[in-house]
Amino acid sequence: MKKIGFLSFGHWTPSSQSQTRSASAALLQSIDLAVAAEELGADGAYFRVHHFARQLASPFPLLAAVGAKTSRIEIGTAVIDMRYENPLYMAEDAGAADIIAGGRLQLGISRGSPEQVIDGWRYFGYIPPEGQTDADMARHHTQVFLDVLRGEGFAKPNPRPMFPNPPGPLRLEPHSEGLRERIWWGASSNATAKWAAELGMNLQSSTLKNDETGEPFHIQQAAQIRVFREAWKAAGHQREPRVSVSRSIFALVSDRDRAYFGQGDEGQDQIGFIDENTRAIFGRSYAAEPDVLIEQLAKDEAIAEADTLLLTVPNQLGVDYNAHVIEAILSHVAPALGWR
Repeated sequence: MKKIGFLSFGHWTPSSQSQTRSASAALLQSIDLAVAAEELGADGAYFRVHHFARQLASPFPLLAAVGAKTSRIEIGTAVIDMRYENPLYMAEDAGAADIIAGGRLQLGISRGSPEQVIDGWRYFGYIPPEGQTDADMARHHTQVFLDVLRGEGFAKPNPRPMFPNPPGPLRLEPHSEGLRERIWWGASSNATAKWAAELGMNLQSSTLKNDETGEPFHIQQAAQIRVFREAWKAAGHQREPRVSVSRSIFALVSDRDRAYFGQGDEGQDQIGFIDENTRAIFGRSYAAEPDVLIEQLAKDEAIAEADTLLLTVPNQLGVDYNAHVIEAILSHVAPALGWR
């Protein structure tokens, strides 16, 4: 395991039981947690994007702010739903955020999951062309986004511009060199993992994937990673790809940890349907004393296959407690998994 970061969904609710009761609190606490995670030695600060929900929804202002407040930690998403995105505008936002962060952006993108409203992307002005699905539209947006990130000129310049132009067709600005190689695809199936490899994207695999074989989650996820790596090799890309998996992992090192997570019954995978036709498998959570965690995680085949582990954090418990959750894993569990 080369890198360990956190993944926050940025939930907020006005409930008195929450430490994150507004959108303002969710955003500002996300910045504070990224700063704390960097100070603790973590490698990444990642954020989930959901629309029409009391969660993080507009990633680039947050990513830029985190980039300005930190100096080393990777900053990313897991994932941005490409059904909702204007790929050219997104490329400008991503380029600006990456430049502010000094080239530390790691953007996870995907077709997205079921949202809070029906066909929410239609409200953003996006409708799949005749004969295509919303998944087709997301993949088309992705390919346009990847193309413009190469930094090649494509737009015909005005012969009477307001400002002088460089020669030739114009590209989008600001362009951030190297960002194209730091785009990840969140794949829920083996087929989309293969597609991501062919396009030269890194792979993000979460705690949910399509149940394609009936085997335990970590075994199916490990097989997905191997499919991705084989397709990457066959495509002839010159660099080594990266692969992340996310997990809910809690080291029980205090009475508070045991009160929050010590009584849970989530030690088994769960099966469900994410839409009318797609049977999915949800990976188990881990909560135990550090020595037990080490033994359990050593048997997780997908963690062994990946180079990056993203710890999903309960952000509504506040910055201080989530920093404690991250520190407990880094101090008591991660070294035994080969980290650092």
